[in-house]
Amino acid sequence: MNRAAAKHLIERYFRQLTEGCGNGACTNEFCASCRDFQPLDNNSAAAKALELFKINAKLCNPHPSKKDAVASKDDSSCRMSDPDPCDSKEDFSEVHHLTENTICMLLSSCEENGDFSALVRVIGRVFSSAESLMKSFRKDEANAAENSLEKTDLDNESQSEQTSETLGAAAPPEASPRDLDDPVEVTVDIEAIRRVYDKLLTIDQVEAALVNAIIYLTPNMELDLEYLDVYETNPDYLNIFIIVMENSNLHSPEYLEVALPQFCKAMSKLPVRALARLSKLWSTYELPHIRRMMETFQQLITFTVVSNEYDSDNLVNDDETVVAATQCLKVVFYSSLQGGDVDVDHNEEDEDEEESDELTLHELLGEERLYKKGPRVDPLEKELSIRPLDSINPLIPFEDFVNESLNEVVEMDKDFTFFKVNAETKFSFQTCPFILSVITKSQGLYYDNRIRMYSERRLTALYSMVQGQQPNPYLKLKVRRDHIIDDALVRLEMISMENPSDLKKQLFVEFEGEQGVDEGGVSKEFFQLVLEEIFNPDIGMFTYDDDTKLFWFNSSSLENEAQYTLVGLVLGLAIYNNCILDVHFPMVVYRKLMGKKGTASDLSDSHPSLYQSLKNLLEYCGDVKEDMMLTFQISHTDLFGNPVLYDLKEQGDQIPVTKENRQEFVDLYAEYILNKSVERQFKAFKKGFLMVTNESPLKYLFRPEEVELLICGSRKLDFEALEKTTEYDGGYSKDSQIIKDFWETIHSFGEEQKRLFLQFTTGTDRAPVGGLGKLKMIIAKNGSDTDRLPTSHTCFNALLLPEYSSKEKLRERLLKAITYAKGFGML
Repeated sequence: MNRAAAKHLIERYFRQLTEGCGNGACTNEFCASCRDFQPLDNNSAAAKALELFKINAKLCNPHPSKKDAVASKDDSSCRMSDPDPCDSKEDFSEVHHLTENTICMLLSSCEENGDFSALVRVIGRVFSSAESLMKSFRKDEANAAENSLEKTDLDNESQSEQTSETLGAAAPPEASPRDLDDPVEVTVDIEAIRRVYDKLLTIDQVEAALVNAIIYLTPNMELDLEYLDVYETNPDYLNIFIIVMENSNLHSPEYLEVALPQFCKAMSKLPVRALARLSKLWSTYELPHIRRMMETFQQLITFTVVSNEYDSDNLVNDDETVVAATQCLKVVFYSSLQGGDVDVDHNEEDEDEEESDELTLHELLGEERLYKKGPRVDPLEKELSIRPLDSINPLIPFEDFVNESLNEVVEMDKDFTFFKVNAETKFSFQTCPFILSVITKSQGLYYDNRIRMYSERRLTALYSMVQGQQPNPYLKLKVRRDHIIDDALVRLEMISMENPSDLKKQLFVEFEGEQGVDEGGVSKEFFQLVLEEIFNPDIGMFTYDDDTKLFWFNSSSLENEAQYTLVGLVLGLAIYNNCILDVHFPMVVYRKLMGKKGTASDLSDSHPSLYQSLKNLLEYCGDVKEDMMLTFQISHTDLFGNPVLYDLKEQGDQIPVTKENRQEFVDLYAEYILNKSVERQFKAFKKGFLMVTNESPLKYLFRPEEVELLICGSRKLDFEALEKTTEYDGGYSKDSQIIKDFWETIHSFGEEQKRLFLQFTTGTDRAPVGGLGKLKMIIAKNGSDTDRLPTSHTCFNALLLPEYSSKEKLRERLLKAITYAKGFGML
């Protein structure tokens, strides 16, 4: 029926283009009877007829004076002028799959009759059947229509031959069958589907039919995928998901209640290979289409979360709709990565640890699942061979995939258990870290670190019982302020060689000759003093850029590798012990720590002047060789300011930089500056970092910019947020006059004074992940009016504030305290 209808329509377009409709006053620009029409030869008319057929162009009703008016009237049985609706209903009842042309004919018939019931019945029938929908909107339908013309006479035999040959030649390339081995290739005509939806979604009755059809369809699909492996039997089963997801109204309330949740559950049952194919296909879409799909799944998650109440007995992890929508969102997330700028090359080589055949104590205690070695690999990530780390600039920003409503209700202690222990039976949102905020993920990392600390304590107690030694449950460091680097280096080096697992214990620092008991504050100062010493320009381990305020590894440093290993250890211990460091590295350092090599684009923040020079070289329009006079030999200065020459290629001084090889020059230059020149120093630095974090989910959960946030905290200080979350003790309240004076004083401070206050009270001048609002500061009363200075317990973020008699005295005493504070009860 469809081929016959297509044949008759194309014939009518051809006759309209060659003979016209017979109406001398015709205004149809595609009709030969139109006054402005330019005559076409048969070949051109045949090609144009096929084009008009595809876009459902206007078709004239034949003028009564036309000699074949009767024949034309018969031919028009599938157009708007169909005189016998009964015939149409009979034909449409035989429609078991859809094409764009079928929809156009249906719409024309229904619009003429003023009754869309036939269209609604067909839509309901096809969209509720997996078999019918799978066969709909095929790319080869156009071929079928064309091939039918090869057997059709138009006016005479020779004209028929001309027409069929021309139409065959005029067939668009997408009409030919394609190689389905290409994972991006599918058999559906996506552009045709979009045009169909544009027409259908303006009709309310059709919208209702689509909703009901999806509700009926999806439970059967879920069963087919879960128990019958239908995708493996027929990969075209994926067409159903492609067609449904092109519906731009999926986010509307009509779908959110039942239809879309059931659809997501069915989609989540697709095998990984099918999800990867879907993700690759969507990555080829334009941004508005990918964003619409992302927002559809996000809206379903938010709608479901706010419509329900969750607690420890009713976890969001058990909500099938939220879980399925999150898994579907993951497909869009990887599409966004693939569709943007990616760098799947330039990976650092990971040093594989030799696995021992001996059973570990964790395995003997049945805890091996909690302490699995090696990073997790997401199955979809593995299938696609792309990681979030490989993304330079995704189509959709990472932040847009974070769902705040979900982050508010997920219980990370339970989720962490599912992530580490019950991954096979329970869903953990940490398997989809893109949807979690840095704050939420840091909670998961906190639980992982704490459990490891407690585990090391248990093992230490067990070993001490067996060996009859005094248990040592902490990583104890006793250091002298004047020799902090030497003491820390010797102690940590001994531990890393003798018993590396001790690095997983909770850090406990003691300054020789001081009374402070480390509840966290002493460790904070230890980290600060170590970093101040190591980053001192006089030592020469790092170079400092006055413009960027950032440090970089000194390629000509005279310090041994152990010093750089210590820096890496300090960064790892800071993350492990939940401390914030005042470290100023460019982002490329964190990318390299996570496993990527530095590339030319990374020079923009690490070496901005060099980056701009190389960019100018690449954009130069003149004669590069003659005007620039560059070779593949570069020069830089060493620690003592002496020039050092380096050949980027063998005999580089003999190879001029030209327009043809300038990209190679830039890539080799960046490779030298960011990787080769500092290879020794960075390798030692990374070794120290991994000593603490190698078994942590850090690499799996966090992106490089998030790792920087974990280590350095936020540079943005919102003291308004701190005021709202501060608690009071010892008789103070937010309405006490001294407290009102205190906050007025703090808000009047300059940026540097605010940082000093934060350093004095918390042990660091940075805000934690999530901002100062996440800092639980306590202000406690410390006696009545006195000349004593305010004091603090940095371990507990507690400020002990006497009740001064005036605001002026409060300001003077507080400024003196924060300016000259150092040490812990110095004797």
